[in-house]
Amino acid sequence: MKWLLVLVPLAIVLEHFAPGNALLIFAVAALGIVPLAAIMAQATGSLATRLGAGLGGLLNATFGNAAELIIALAALRAGLHDMVKASLAGTIIGNILFVLGVAMVVGGIRHGDQTYDARAARTQATMLTLAVIALILPAAYLGLVPKAEAQMGSLSALIACIMLAVYVANVAFTLVRSRADASANHAQAGHGDLHHGPQWSPRKALAVLFAVTIGIVWLSEILVGTVEAASEAMGFSDAFTGVFVLAVIGGAAEQATAIVAARQNRMDLSMSITLGASVQLALLVAPLLVLLSFFMGPQPMDLVFGPGLVLTILFSVIIAGQVASDGRTDWLRGIQLLAVYVILASVFFFVPDVVA
Repeated sequence: MKWLLVLVPLAIVLEHFAPGNALLIFAVAALGIVPLAAIMAQATGSLATRLGAGLGGLLNATFGNAAELIIALAALRAGLHDMVKASLAGTIIGNILFVLGVAMVVGGIRHGDQTYDARAARTQATMLTLAVIALILPAAYLGLVPKAEAQMGSLSALIACIMLAVYVANVAFTLVRSRADASANHAQAGHGDLHHGPQWSPRKALAVLFAVTIGIVWLSEILVGTVEAASEAMGFSDAFTGVFVLAVIGGAAEQATAIVAARQNRMDLSMSITLGASVQLALLVAPLLVLLSFFMGPQPMDLVFGPGLVLTILFSVIIAGQVASDGRTDWLRGIQLLAVYVILASVFFFVPDVVA
């Protein structure tokens, strides 16, 4: 996909010299993210081989979610709080259902049944359940308590601080477990590499990840500037655009890595990336945006997600918990996850924004 790198400077040129063609700029910028995500997958593969699937997945999620965070910050500055929430929810849903589903199908067709660390996956699934509880309760409180809008800012900030504390504990737990993963990977050196060719050193891989992330962030800023006009030209609602268009683009980096990992029979890393990226979005990015919004405008963002978003996240987490229960995957489970994703996308395509 290296030839697609030409789209990166092309998107920048179009933004400056053809600003009126929003749909073309949007398409070129979205495709330009693809080769950058592939390079990020190669760098993450080197890190995961040397540092373990847990820490490798955490690093990939962190660099991959940088684009999502930048998109959200740009939208926050524009006052598009609903779009931010839709994009966050959509990326969580997309990672659990779409990316993990594609990874299972690709890996299952090529390798048959694949195995992974069920204990680590269940830990991530439990963290997602905690995140769902944190997202449901503010909306439930607002629905049950009359005239509670004035308190939602303080309540959201408090819950955000708790979520951040839990995420820090999760990172500490992952770092401890990664030591054992690294030892196991060194014992199996030369098997299951995520990419073809020589291994990169950790320093080179981190440098590449940093550079590629800058490119993805730049293209993400271009996407934010054209998404509303492009979605209107395509006839998409704001809810569908946020949940199923921006979400796929914002999570392109970790999506590519997770699918490549499954194809190379490294389902441990694939599960770590998909579930770990969702955990990071729910317990780090979302509460961080809530706290930062107090300094970015007159109206801070709260944690009150619409009923449609809450239900879709809840359904996704429930089926993720079932998938992560026994330490094995196959292509049929991937088809099941993709079916749920397509059903949800179909509903959001027709449902009005006010309901979502």
